[in-house]
Amino acid sequence: MSWLLALHSSSVVLGVGLQRLDDPQSPIWREFDLGRSLSNQLFDCVEQVLPAGHWSDLARLAVATGPGGFTGTRLTVVMARTLAQQLALPLDGVSSFLLVARRLELQQPTWLLQELPRRGVVAGLYAPQPDLPGGMAQLESPRLFRDPAEIPAGPRCPAAVQLPDDVEQLLAISGARHRSPTPGAPWQLVLPIYPTSPVDG
Repeated sequence: MSWLLALHSSSVVLGVGLQRLDDPQSPIWREFDLGRSLSNQLFDCVEQVLPAGHWSDLARLAVATGPGGFTGTRLTVVMARTLAQQLALPLDGVSSFLLVARRLELQQPTWLLQELPRRGVVAGLYAPQPDLPGGMAQLESPRLFRDPAEIPAGPRCPAAVQLPDDVEQLLAISGARHRSPTPGAPWQLVLPIYPTSPVDG
């Protein structure tokens, strides 16, 4: 049996999703409201969904790459990269903003926004593109705008994480990539998105 495992920690809640690649209609997901304890409990939470003794049954991995909290995003990306390397599996890294865009079923190019108190606004531009796995394109990567007035004109929408829905989107996008003509996904290319420095005041 081949499984797809997905990790999402771009908010204070960890989302873990699991589905059979031959049965994408029956996903399993769990939410863990860990806050700052993610570093101590990440491994145990993943094991609650799929025990380590069955990790050899994995065929593909997916992880939300942010934007999100520095520690949470980094830890899940590192764990996903390590598993992909050790098990020789493809790893799909997907922006948490792209997951929101797909969930919202955007019909036109739209800026997704995340406010950072005293820092500015993180914004990325997304639009439907049916020929891509997942059906949504990232036209502008999420980046920090110190002054919201600098964000180009166009429709705008909050990029609020919603679990377990965004984990379901992550599973769907990774599953679509698995079924595409070019299913390869090197783990080396998956990096967390940090629009701001963790030490930037």
